[in-house]
Parts: sequence; C-alpha cells; structure tokens
Amino acid sequence: MKLSHGFAFFAGVLLAPVVLAQAAWPNKPVRVVVAFAPGGIADVAARLISVKLTEALGQPVVVENRAGGGGNVGTVAVARATPDGYTVLATTTSVAVNPSLSRDAGYNLEKDLIPVINMASSPNLFAVFPGAGIANMKQLIEKARSGKLNYGTAGAGTTPHLSAEYLFKNLAKVNITHVPYKGAGPAVTAAVAGEVEIASVAMPPAVSQIKGGRLIGLAVTSNKRVAALPEVPTVAESGFPGFEDYTWVGFFMPAGSPPEAVNRLNAEMNKLLAMQDMKDRLAALGFEPVGGSPAEFGRYVSAEVLKWAKVVRETGAKSE
Repeated sequence: MKLSHGFAFFAGVLLAPVVLAQAAWPNKPVRVVVAFAPGGIADVAARLISVKLTEALGQPVVVENRAGGGGNVGTVAVARATPDGYTVLATTTSVAVNPSLSRDAGYNLEKDLIPVINMASSPNLFAVFPGAGIANMKQLIEKARSGKLNYGTAGAGTTPHLSAEYLFKNLAKVNITHVPYKGAGPAVTAAVAGEVEIASVAMPPAVSQIKGGRLIGLAVTSNKRVAALPEVPTVAESGFPGFEDYTWVGFFMPAGSPPEAVNRLNAEMNKLLAMQDMKDRLAALGFEPVGGSPAEFGRYVSAEVLKWAKVVRETGAKSE
C-alpha cells in the first residue's frame, strides 16, 4: 500500500527560491473519529488512549463519535477525509466484516484506508437482563426453544453479532431475534433496561454493569476465563467446545496520509501500550493490548477479511 509524501515549497520574488521544510507532525489538534456510539469498545479504547496521546504528541487528540451502519458511517467519513494526518479512525473488527456483509459498504478497505495499529482485543460476552430468568447459557438456549427472545448488539456486522448468529443458529439451532444498536453502549443500556433480554457485546462496555449486578454475565468467547470477570465461564465451558472469538480495536488513516504521521502515531501508541499502568487499565476492562507495526496490522486485517467473509456465508447474516 503506497503512502504519498507531501511537499511544500515557496519561490521568492526578489530572493532565490527557498524550499520550506514541512512542519513536523502534529502541529495542530488530531481528530479521532470513533465509528460507534459513546460507551462502546472503540469509544472506550479511543478515550483511554487519547489522554496519554495528547501528552505524548504535544497536541490535543479530540475524540468524535460518528455512529451508524455497524461502523460504516464513521469509516466512510474518514475514508473521504483530507489525507493530511489529522483525521484518524478508531473502529472495530466490523471494518473487516462489513465489505462482505453489505453490497456497498461505502469504502474499499485496501484502497481507502491505511492501517496504523491494532490497539487491543477483547473477548465477546453474552449477558442478560436479571429479570429474564436466565442464569446460564443452557437456560438461555432452553428458553429460546420455548419462547421468543431478542438480543442486542453494537450493530449488524460487528463480531458480537456474528458470534451470536453462529452460536444460536448454527450450533444451538435456535432462533433469537437480532436487534442492532448504534454501538455497544446503547446495546448494554437496552439490556439493563430490559428492552432486550440478551446483550452480545465486547466485554469493556458491560464489565461495570455485571459487577454492579445490573446484568448477569453468561459466557465469554475467549478460550479461557478473563481476569476482569473470573466468575463468568467461557462459551466452550457452557456446552460449545472449541468456540472462541474476539473483537479488536484498530486505528486507521485515510489513504494518502503522510507516512511520518502514520509511523509517529504507531510509535507513540506502541510506547503507551507497553506502560504498566495502561496494561492494568486495559485488563480491568477486559482488553488485552496488541500493538505492532502498520505492516503487521495490515496483514492481520487482510486475514480477518477472509475469515469473516466465511462466517458471513455460513451464518447467512445480513446488514439491517
């Protein structure tokens, strides 16, 4: 993927032409567009890192939510933004899912966006409204066979959506109605209020609600229990051996953004992710830091596109 270089020059009228050096990035505020509503996994991660990035870069890092379309609205906005290094996308695995899920996602992942860094990953989580009368995954499946249930997610095309579709339809052979929201925050809020019986979301937005007793954690999709919620079993422990799934939060810039901006942001985020206090804060929310180079993230995203295209085909999932 080719990154374009920007050059500025000025020719004096009375003096010989003078080449002006490009100002070091960043020399003004950096805008991070979160492709989901406040309170979701991408929003939590972006706001957590933005405070320390502001200190590291010496310029304000401002977070803006552009929710809708399972992440498509914010993604398209960044893909069409001026590629000057001052607009950054914070999104989830959905950016690799939506091109398969939708006939026209509005962006070409390979041509329109530059991978910057895979910040962190989190298992997905199934949680229920306490008044639903469901205490574990076995009871959930039994209740789904005898009555109508709804589950909320951060939107069509998010990995919690596909995780749920695969688990419910392909493995458990039950029909549970999907209710898409504009982010995991609203989906969790809906489950707490009893609007939907089940929330299928990445862990961070739901951890405090489970610890506070406002939701019951049924199962996590990791291959082992998570330190943030050690009492919650895995899906594999709950009768579905081998089931494992994660949602990641990644940062991108518009194609054509200056390489120095991409590389500097990547370097600073890698430094921050290596700090113990950042690791501790991420772990408490159910995140695991990832990091790495832009090239490594690019290869990972390409593999994710293929992986989730297969899941979309197998589940028959559609954008809503």
